[in-house]
Amino acid sequence: MSIIFISEFISSQALAALKTHHQVHYEPESYQQPATLIASLQHVEGLIVRNLTQVNAELLAAAPNLKVVGRLGVGLENIDLPACAARNIKVIPATGANAESVAEYVLGAAIALGRGFLPATEQTLAGKWPRPRFSVCHELAGKTLGIVGFGSIGRVVFHKAHAFGFQCVAYDPMLTGAAVEIGQQAIPLLPLNDLLASSDVISLHLPLLPATKNLFSHATLGLMKQGALLINTARGGIVDELALAEHLRSGKLGGAALDVFEGEPAKNLSHFSSLENLILSPHIAGVTVESNERVSQLIATEVNQFFRSLAI
Repeated sequence: MSIIFISEFISSQALAALKTHHQVHYEPESYQQPATLIASLQHVEGLIVRNLTQVNAELLAAAPNLKVVGRLGVGLENIDLPACAARNIKVIPATGANAESVAEYVLGAAIALGRGFLPATEQTLAGKWPRPRFSVCHELAGKTLGIVGFGSIGRVVFHKAHAFGFQCVAYDPMLTGAAVEIGQQAIPLLPLNDLLASSDVISLHLPLLPATKNLFSHATLGLMKQGALLINTARGGIVDELALAEHLRSGKLGGAALDVFEGEPAKNLSHFSSLENLILSPHIAGVTVESNERVSQLIATEVNQFFRSLAI
């Protein structure tokens, strides 16, 4: 029976599936006390995390028996992949398991920003009737959605956006050719600058790498269409937050939705204060009851299979 430590929340069903085969220590708040967490890993063979546990050199050194890290999500920025590879520690992400939830968030944010109705609640409750102000917004049908990063999540966004009547284009540095064929449909692949210039809404789905750090800088944001919307559910470090705030205040951009931030948990977002054309959320785009169950079950299954393979 292998020893598994879980440092962030997992579904009860997935937890039960792991406990059937392993000795499981479930401490879903332990990531908040790294020193205590590290001290608990001496005999651990499997570690399951989300995005707040830092699987760095210090943690790995304290876990000499570690064989596998399950990531309850898709981003791997919090895991030292070269160090894991050097130790032959398998890293398992939950690829694709939260794509539906992220895509729904993207479309919901696009609707809310395009129609601009979020501030209407407070004004209507106050007895105002600001109908003229909220009658000059826009439909999504016929607009162009630029999908930056066309992996598993970007493709689900494409399917949902197409149903809303969006014309979709994509940019992905890992893809070549003029278009990507998906079933009976094709989505044009454009250079990034061309996508920026032609898109009414841009949705980001790139990993945070040295090449994508601050990719959406002041200059890049300036290449977007006048009044365009930006939605970031990928990683916060891809967007220069100060530059984004400046472009929103100037009216260059029509709005933005940020679910991720350069530092998380985000502590100081004063640069965004008083902006009405902005949606901020605490890294929840991919977290729903349904996606959490899929992510949890996928990782529990993969971790169980990994240890079974060692026993063969």
